[in-house]
Amino acid sequence: MKRTQDTKWAANLAAARQFHAREGHLRVPRKHVEQLDGEAVPTGPQDSADGGVVVKLGMWLDNVRKRAGKLAEQRRADLDALGMRW
Repeated sequence: MKRTQDTKWAANLAAARQFHAREGHLRVPRKHVEQLDGEAVPTGPQDSADGGVVVKLGMWLDNVRKRAGKLAEQRRADLDALGMRW
């Protein structure tokens, strides 16, 4: 199943929320990879062998920071709610 930009965003945001819930912050090292725990995220090429989804969270957040000016207002608000460092 091909993942759309919206489903990719949802998976990345779910990973960010999971990291924030566990660590209490969103200061993610660039090389950090987050394994989503049983999230209902559409499957794709980043699936792990146990059925979970692997998200390159640190890289994604760095890329989002670089494109902050182009982000939709709701997406920026979702990350602001997690204490995103811009």
